[in-house]
Amino acid sequence: METFYLKNVAKYHSLVNKLGPTLKPRVSTGEAGPNMVVSARIRTLSKDEGFPSAIFPRSNQENVVDIHDLYNHPRGIPILRVLSLALSFDYQVDRLFNSESTTEEIYQDLVADLVQFAWNGGIGTLFAYGQTGSGKTFTVSRLEQLVAVTLMDGSLKGEREVYMTIIDLAGNAAFDLLNERAPISILEDSFGVTQMVGAEEYQVNDKERMGELIDYATSFRRTASTLKNDSSSRSHAICRIRIRDPATYSDGLLYMIDLAGSEGARDVAVHGADRMRETREINISLSVLKDCIRGKAQVDTLTSSGSRKPGLKLPHIPFRQSALTKVLKHVFDPTSTQACKTIVIACVNPSLADVGSSKNTLRFAEMLRVLIPATNKTDLDPKAPMDWTNALLKEWIKGNSGTPILPNVLAPRESGAQLLILSSPEFEYRCQKCPGVRPEQARAFRAKLWQMHIDSQQNNEPSKETTRSKPTASAEPDTILELKSRMSSRDLDPALSKLPFKKRLRPGMVVSYVKPLERGAALGLPDDLKLAVLFCPAQAIQRTAKDPLEKVDKPGEIGHVNTGENSADNGGQYLCALLTPGQSADAYELSLWRQIVIDVDWMNVEVHLEYDAATRYYYISV
Repeated sequence: METFYLKNVAKYHSLVNKLGPTLKPRVSTGEAGPNMVVSARIRTLSKDEGFPSAIFPRSNQENVVDIHDLYNHPRGIPILRVLSLALSFDYQVDRLFNSESTTEEIYQDLVADLVQFAWNGGIGTLFAYGQTGSGKTFTVSRLEQLVAVTLMDGSLKGEREVYMTIIDLAGNAAFDLLNERAPISILEDSFGVTQMVGAEEYQVNDKERMGELIDYATSFRRTASTLKNDSSSRSHAICRIRIRDPATYSDGLLYMIDLAGSEGARDVAVHGADRMRETREINISLSVLKDCIRGKAQVDTLTSSGSRKPGLKLPHIPFRQSALTKVLKHVFDPTSTQACKTIVIACVNPSLADVGSSKNTLRFAEMLRVLIPATNKTDLDPKAPMDWTNALLKEWIKGNSGTPILPNVLAPRESGAQLLILSSPEFEYRCQKCPGVRPEQARAFRAKLWQMHIDSQQNNEPSKETTRSKPTASAEPDTILELKSRMSSRDLDPALSKLPFKKRLRPGMVVSYVKPLERGAALGLPDDLKLAVLFCPAQAIQRTAKDPLEKVDKPGEIGHVNTGENSADNGGQYLCALLTPGQSADAYELSLWRQIVIDVDWMNVEVHLEYDAATRYYYISV
């Protein structure tokens, strides 16, 4: 086939030049989700390859490429292969990097945010996929170096501990590349968590040490000679960077995975049965990986967009069917509570001789894209962020930020629902990428968006509650008002808000309290802000309860209880229920049975909470 291409290079150029300037437009039926980015990188065409480029990025349609394949017609006339009456194979991804794009540009556009995401406690995963010789290892190696610089140069806020593990997967066998390729086991513990038994983990404190470990691991990676590459990667290399926050003992994870190079049937024919068996194992693992990535994207789409119908089952994710996806179980597990983001870089060789492999690679990348269905514009509520498309969201950001917050930086492709579920650190990080935006401005803007969302939910809620309670025509207007007011912890009588909150303590009031410095420090407890809901004065306790320092109190032993109407701020105590963080960003759940006793002296401010019926969480009202 390569001989046919070489003989007809001039004919190929002539046929491509005759194509019209405007090809059939590629129309998407939805929007890409924020937690999955599928990109493609076109490798630079080497001068000594002798073949023309067969991949042509469209200038009039972003992120779309055309592939023109020369076909040896039985009549002996070379023609462009026809697909569905179009003289082009076209593919669309979320991000497209042409042959002039540098790895540094890819890092800034895609990976820098992934590093920040893992730094803030999320799970970020990057896959590089493509045929052997398409530049996967070159891309991942350079990205790993740039990640090392970012993690160690002090540009990220906060103190973290960074640990690194690098393993190699060849079929179902796993090896530790930081321990001279010693075999390890991929097992699940009694809690269902996948463990890499025998793999060594190294703590790193500078970029030089990180670079040394990466180079050392590369020297032990399994490679072999193929038709396209003398040292092709014949295994999956997984670099896991664990980022521990010593203040909270929570871990963020960053995976950088250089997948084994895919091979065509011609390479199998050259190398025989062993390579055929090896290629089959690689293809099986890549097929399972595709199903897992796509399944997780579908789950994220259904849960984040609010489009999941009652009774609809989530798609099955077969992460136990290969060693590769077993290692990444917590990335794909739909029951995981840790936020995940995934980036796929499909690397392709633009040479006409590799047009078949390039089409397979881009077809694989397209199958990973899970689009959120477009919303009917007539159903959109302009005052409800949950209903906003990306275009409406950008329009609102532009007109309401009050600071130079750029819509394309804060929400490059997210809908309103997807932006709402972003964690507070990531939202503020995006805002501060815009020149001149201070942290307090970012926090204020996020609060403004959430207040608008809560207001939109409240506006819809009275009709639901009214329908549920079926009020008669003679129902008093105050009844409807009370139903609405009970979505908030505010006082029903606005006049009471003028009094100091300690003079009007009541059941259902939400307060923040601070643990005493001397007692908290003695026990090693963090001196951070806590929220609680008041139940009743401590003297009403019939059984034992605990104070914030886990000390057991009994009704007869609780002192300084004042029952006077105006003496609540003189050392009284209240039985309260804790508010705990929910799974959504800045959301709280009421832990009704986690009760504690709090001194009034420890209470510092009343906090107004609003209930969001859509997410079933409580949010701080501003």
